[in-house]
Amino acid sequence: MSGAWWDAVVQAGAVRASFVPPAAEGRAADPDREVSLADVVEGDELGIHAVTPRPAPRAVTFLDGIEQWKVVGYDGVTPLVRARVAVAARRRAGDRRLATLAEDSRDFAVVPLDQLSPSCRAALQASDADVVDLREAPAGQPGAALDLARRAVDTARAELEKAIGEECAAGLGPDEWLVVDGLLSVSTVLARHPRVLGVIKSHGAQFFEGRHLERALTLPAAHRTSVFRVRGGHARTEVYSWYLRLWPWEGNDLLYGLVRVEAAPGAGALAGADAVSGWLARERAPLSTPDARFDRLLYPIHDVEQYLRARAPRDFFPGARTRLPRTGT
Repeated sequence: MSGAWWDAVVQAGAVRASFVPPAAEGRAADPDREVSLADVVEGDELGIHAVTPRPAPRAVTFLDGIEQWKVVGYDGVTPLVRARVAVAARRRAGDRRLATLAEDSRDFAVVPLDQLSPSCRAALQASDADVVDLREAPAGQPGAALDLARRAVDTARAELEKAIGEECAAGLGPDEWLVVDGLLSVSTVLARHPRVLGVIKSHGAQFFEGRHLERALTLPAAHRTSVFRVRGGHARTEVYSWYLRLWPWEGNDLLYGLVRVEAAPGAGALAGADAVSGWLARERAPLSTPDARFDRLLYPIHDVEQYLRARAPRDFFPGARTRLPRTGT
């Protein structure tokens, strides 16, 4: 793209680059990976409950986002990162087709401004680019700056998802639901709404140990655990949660087909866990292939991701430009 901020910085003395780090698409999975506190609130201990498939509510909105970033240049050894996050909420109602209810995106630069040469910094600031300054990035090997860049992109995506999610939650009708890909506990508004659910595909945080942990991770297909309360550590706002197995794990992996559901704490979540699990389990079909996460990726969430990726700039995707050396032959 000519006239972009990275072109201006290259003209000011930086070296052009085109590098998509292996982990540049998709958010980090439970980055804190800490042990969080959980109290079983359904029964005396963590139990296992069979799930019966049920029809979904009349209207459900599904929300997800994507993040993309790449190194577009170097000023000395300082990486210049171009980033983009996008979020959409798509609603399924009477005709069973998903229609976009809300969406937003943000394109920005991620750089440690203090480490840029005066000419490159001036060119970047004159370009009017949206800049996230990595003030804490140490000088030296670029790997540390790239780790911080990933966190900055993940934060930008979370902020956009929170804004769109809270907007959608405020507009829900009395019989409508919102399903968010990821944690509810990062938003007080979402975590307290009785018809908002979070579906988490990654399992970095640990809530149980011993026999309770074994029950959670060896949960049979079409079963859920008892509801438990998540507090402290992993959760920003208290939520109720339970594990749900969408596909058999035997012959695959302990986490195959396993998701964790978050809901607003209270009697509604306890009374509705079976019904919610029943209709969420039906959202596994059709399969979200060829996505490698198909065993944990609800198809409507997959649809939202595909919608966003279809609108993303093509040069963000790996393979859009070859990295083979030019040999002159």
